[in-house]
Amino acid sequence: MSCRAASNARPASARVIGTGMYVPERVMTNEDFTRIVDTNDEWITKRTGMKQRRIAEHDQATSDLAIEACRRALDDAGVEPADVDLVICATITADNTLPATACWLQDRLGCTGAGAFDLTAACSGHIYGLAQARAAILTGQARTVLVTSAEVLSCITDYTDRSTCVLFGDGAGAAVVQASDEPDTGILYTTLYADGSGGTMMLLPAGGSRRPASHETVDQRLHYMHIRGRGVFKFAVLKMQELIEECMKECDLTVDQVRLVIPHQVNTRIINAATGRMGFPPEKVFLNIEKYGNTGGASVAIAHDEARRQGALGPGDMALLIAFGGGLTWAGAAIRH
Repeated sequence: MSCRAASNARPASARVIGTGMYVPERVMTNEDFTRIVDTNDEWITKRTGMKQRRIAEHDQATSDLAIEACRRALDDAGVEPADVDLVICATITADNTLPATACWLQDRLGCTGAGAFDLTAACSGHIYGLAQARAAILTGQARTVLVTSAEVLSCITDYTDRSTCVLFGDGAGAAVVQASDEPDTGILYTTLYADGSGGTMMLLPAGGSRRPASHETVDQRLHYMHIRGRGVFKFAVLKMQELIEECMKECDLTVDQVRLVIPHQVNTRIINAATGRMGFPPEKVFLNIEKYGNTGGASVAIAHDEARRQGALGPGDMALLIAFGGGLTWAGAAIRH
């Protein structure tokens, strides 16, 4: 990482000054799944709220999606790649085990003075990334941080498993976070949690050092996600509710003062249950799950960008970003725009 930021005075805040997103062109609808597994549009829609999702082409890797989202975020922020001090990529579908996908992005974008690393927090990844960006800025380690969250979940989705294959799509989102001298603005609060005892609830069994790839692991289809849906549902409703409550308490907020809740786009029933219990009406909850499905760590990042570009968030508006994912992990952020 460049040392130029370290010599500057400590900033008062870390602001999100630009966002971007990208999804592949290929659309996979609920009707398409009826030709693959025993399911139907009504069953999928009622249980998930999903109608379609985007699927990457075979030659599209995670960095190919992420770079488009990053370029759009940098353009939105009016920031040149050479002025970025740190690139953070949140993903569970990295281009390679080595090197980090963030390093591919750093090179392809031209962020010549930036450090780069990946983080793995599944669907909580974007908020984990924003928290790291905020910390780097407030401690003087960086002035401008590019955070991207990108997934090609289609490459680890078992399309013979009707209970899970309908859930996932591919996509990328990005945010430019920059130091500011304005207090009480930007990323006001972040909270990160994990419970490794629940790691088997959402698991990719093989491909790591525990079970390296072999004929056996391929034959047993262990390179695809395994999910225990019932347990995830109960966990998700509880944790999303707790995250909203914590962010509001720590920032002394009421429902009226929050312009928008931007949740991980996992399931409309989960989202409605958690936000409804906290008193948020539907018009204060941003949903795009119908178009993209669950894009993992990219989910919140894509929704955040769409909310801004559609005018659902404006200057001074408060948003709560909420997510949970494999690990188990869960995270929240309160952001004043």
